[in-house]
Amino acid sequence: MDKQDLGAFLRSCRERLRPQDVGLPSGPRRRTPGLRREEVAVLAHISTEYYVRLEQGRAPRPSSEVLAGIASALRLTDTESDHLHVLAGTAPSRTGVHRRDVRPSILTLLDRLPQTAAFVTSAAFEVLAWNDLAAALMEDFAPLTPQERNLARRAFFGSPRADVALYGVSDAAEFRHHVVTGLRSTVARYPSDPAVTELIAELRAGSADFARLWERHDVRGASMLTKTFRHPVVGEITVDCDRLTLADRDQHLVLYSAPPGSRDAEALAFLNAVGAGYGVR
Repeated sequence: MDKQDLGAFLRSCRERLRPQDVGLPSGPRRRTPGLRREEVAVLAHISTEYYVRLEQGRAPRPSSEVLAGIASALRLTDTESDHLHVLAGTAPSRTGVHRRDVRPSILTLLDRLPQTAAFVTSAAFEVLAWNDLAAALMEDFAPLTPQERNLARRAFFGSPRADVALYGVSDAAEFRHHVVTGLRSTVARYPSDPAVTELIAELRAGSADFARLWERHDVRGASMLTKTFRHPVVGEITVDCDRLTLADRDQHLVLYSAPPGSRDAEALAFLNAVGAGYGVR
């Protein structure tokens, strides 16, 4: 049980709720944001004293029933509820490491998508495999070390300007938030994986932006349906973004495509023809 992180997570979830979100009158002006602790306790059917001690990191481990009541009171999503159980020490113990070997059929698939920029990422945001169009749109990953191919490091350490660090994308801030929520989920699944824990420690120590987002204890990811790149050769190019889960290895296949016949599709076709040498630097 991680008492301090559990308390911080509960506090952040409570503070983002409004009374009307849970069917309570807003009443007089409140001095602090969100619900009051006693309101959460009533909704969760536990004592206010016990809930206060949970937030302060002084309570013993709560039962699964208590956690279910708190999750309901705070209107947690399934992902947030799972994270709550992990912090409370009631989730199954996990000691493995995340996989970095890509299934051969996926490697073959990458080469069969000439009109789509496609790449595979690990649970820790390392680019594990890619096709030629992904290299032309983003960069040639082949000469890079595994550390340099990590998109989390690139997002927070690549450049003071997030859009430059991330290949000129339009949603750099959203992607940084996605990285933080993703790593929170990953460390819950692989708490003993040094590659994961050391990456998070490095980011917390080296990036004030990452540390700030990490302290929000947010595990809710946002969908990124489109993305616009500012490419040095073809200019702005907007692509549809699909992120498919490869559940057997806890990896993701990311696909960037454009509607047939569109200017963006023509730009992708040009980049596919000229090759990886024209990727963003």
